[in-house]
Amino acid sequence: MSEAIVVRSPAAGSLRRRITRLAAGCAEQAEDSLSIEEPLEIRLSHQDGEARREQSIAITMRTPGDDAELAVGFLAGEAIIRHPEDIRRISHCGPPSPDKGLRNVLRVELADSVRVDLEALKRHFYTSSSCGVCGKASLQAIALEMPERERSEFAIPSKVLGQLPEALRGHQNEFARTGGLHAAACFAADGQIQRSREDVGRHNALDKLIGSYFREGGLPHPGLLLSGRASFELIQKAAMAGVGLVAAIGAPSSLAVELAEQENITLIGFLKSSGFNLYCHGQGLAAP
Repeated sequence: MSEAIVVRSPAAGSLRRRITRLAAGCAEQAEDSLSIEEPLEIRLSHQDGEARREQSIAITMRTPGDDAELAVGFLAGEAIIRHPEDIRRISHCGPPSPDKGLRNVLRVELADSVRVDLEALKRHFYTSSSCGVCGKASLQAIALEMPERERSEFAIPSKVLGQLPEALRGHQNEFARTGGLHAAACFAADGQIQRSREDVGRHNALDKLIGSYFREGGLPHPGLLLSGRASFELIQKAAMAGVGLVAAIGAPSSLAVELAEQENITLIGFLKSSGFNLYCHGQGLAAP
């Protein structure tokens, strides 16, 4: 890469606001921490024949901070980039927002050798729109995009798996302040959480996590922990990142289970210290 990606852009994830708190019939003035939710526009600069084009490809509502990681994870999940060398530079552009002074536009400059099929990208977005497309068609479309990957040998004992929700709470700093953020974390077979990211959007939290590992060759351990439910979109991102086991503290959707089944991912839901539900592929669970 010609220039380094700045992957830890500092920004406040919450703000304080005066509120009126009512309890036991009494009202009092107090302060509360709110998770910041702001739009992020991702612009892509890429070579198109003899000319270089720049255009907006996505707008997402996110918690400011780690914007470059979010963009990298998103682009990797959409198969626009596959190697660190595909990115020339990532930088914020445009003026700060007038209310909070935040930079909400991010330009991603791709290497000249990267070819972008924007029409294919637009067609791919239908998987999260549910505009008259059946689940089977969605699964077939995703199957065409998945990279070739080796079968995961990752496995974790059930009793260790049950320790993860409590371990994750120790990493959710903004959630502890606001109660309003989702988290995604990578964990090892011994139950140690290697890295986590938070965001007001569950898909953004996962994009930030995947993007943070992109320059390092991908997630070091194919064990993924989600603080909420497991949706089709999250399993799709996990599969693109080569994840072998997804454990969600919440419930999975029907199409998430079908995609995990198709992609040979061990999928666990309703994870807590006392147990969990196994929805498909038990190879990710090791003997006690």
